[in-house]
Amino acid sequence: MARNNDRSDKQSNRDEPELIEKLVGINRVAKVVKGGRRFGFAALVVVGDGKGRVGFGTGKAKEVPEAIRKATENAKRDMVRIPMRDGRTLHHDIVGRYGAGHVQLRSAPSGTGIIAGGPMRAVFEALGIQDIVAKSIGTSNPHNMIKATFVALKLIQAPRSVASKRGRKVADILGKTAEQSVAS
Repeated sequence: MARNNDRSDKQSNRDEPELIEKLVGINRVAKVVKGGRRFGFAALVVVGDGKGRVGFGTGKAKEVPEAIRKATENAKRDMVRIPMRDGRTLHHDIVGRYGAGHVQLRSAPSGTGIIAGGPMRAVFEALGIQDIVAKSIGTSNPHNMIKATFVALKLIQAPRSVASKRGRKVADILGKTAEQSVAS
C-alpha cells in the first residue's frame, strides 16, 4: 500500500507546477490573560508559478510554521492569472488603490529589472515579471500594499482582449499608440 501512496504523491506533484513561495511578513500578537500573555502569529505569504499566476494569503495560528502553512494554502487557493507582455513586463501602466494603500505600476524596457519595494517585489518575483517600475504612495502596511497591487494587476488588459471587446484588430489597438508616440 505504501507504493500506491508514493505514486499518488508523485502524480499530484506533476499536476501542480513548481510554485514560488515568498513570506512577506509575520506579526506577533499578544492576548493578555490571567496567567500572563498568550502569543499568536499571523503570516502573510505570496505564491506564484513564475509564469503569470499569483496569489496571496494570510494565516493565523499559535505557532509560526502553522501560520505560514495556513497562509500558503490560502494563497494557492486564490491564485489569479495576470496577462504579461513578452512574459517579462506589464502591457500598460496602471494605478491600484486599496484602503490607504496606493500603488503605481509602470511597464519597463528590457533589462530594467524589478524596481519595487518590499511586499510589491515579492508579488512581482512570484508572478515572473522581470522588468517593472513600481511606487507605493501612502501606507507602508504590507497587507494594504499587496491588496492594492492585486487590484492594479487585475485591472490589466491584454491588447487582444481590448481588441475583441471593441471589435477591432490587435494591430489597430497597438498601431494607434505607436503613431501617437512617434508624433510626440
